[in-house]
Amino acid sequence: MKNLDRYGYYFIAPFWIIFLVFNIYPVALTLYYSFTNYNGSGTSEVVGFANYARLITDSYFLEAFVNTWKIWGINFALQIAIALILAAIFSDLRVKMKGLSFFRAIFYLPNLITVSSVALLFGILLDWQHGSLNLVLLNLGLISEPINWLNEPATAQLSVSLILTWMWFGHSFIVVMAGVSGISRDYYEAALIDGANRWQTFSKITLPLLKPILLYIMITSLIGGLQLFDLPMLLTDGIGSPEGSLNTMVLYLYNQAFKYNNYGYAAAVAYGLFIITVIFSAIVFKSMYRDQKKQARQV
Repeated sequence: MKNLDRYGYYFIAPFWIIFLVFNIYPVALTLYYSFTNYNGSGTSEVVGFANYARLITDSYFLEAFVNTWKIWGINFALQIAIALILAAIFSDLRVKMKGLSFFRAIFYLPNLITVSSVALLFGILLDWQHGSLNLVLLNLGLISEPINWLNEPATAQLSVSLILTWMWFGHSFIVVMAGVSGISRDYYEAALIDGANRWQTFSKITLPLLKPILLYIMITSLIGGLQLFDLPMLLTDGIGSPEGSLNTMVLYLYNQAFKYNNYGYAAAVAYGLFIITVIFSAIVFKSMYRDQKKQARQV
């Protein structure tokens, strides 16, 4: 029997080999490169924490950090607001909306489209000379001249945020509705009998019981938002124009590595991004845990 035990290791060996080669090894190698001045060829020299010291004082990275938070913040606020409003409508016993499965499929559909296709679509729609959006606004008399949406810092950031909202609010809606479906209908029926209005029902029943779900959405959205790269890359010249307003942290990392061949510094940026993500995720968890403890004391 003991001789047969080793066959179990043979079955799990392919997974561990692939995991070590394609997951652990790149992470460890990136960590090593972050302490060197490696430029993609030749030998590298260990420079200690010089890359991290440069990262802290790098004004371009700080600009990318602020840009990333601006774009993600607007996007998250809009998508979670839309998801909650739709969830409130579909869970309202007075309205009794039908066709939830149909609407879930429609709302989730943008999330299935590849980012390159989305960028191509909105690049055409937002074109300042021949774009459909400007043509519609001009015909309605809402603007007097075409707006160059992707060539002004404020409108470029807003455009990317709105595109991300369109892509992801369906996913947030489905997750929120899954949380709503787990809330007992007895609460809503009791509130209806007691004469509670829609806002009272939503704020006193739905929202408090959805806090764990909202925490999950916020954490996953935060992690994805801090890694924003593809849309700014595809909608602009690849370096975050106009005026660096779409230069996100990952786009900055990408350009440092593959445009300027500063692989050592790019590795430090990658680990800086990792540390930032961990810190802000921990802050969200801590604040949510504190609220739960406060509620438990009140009960």
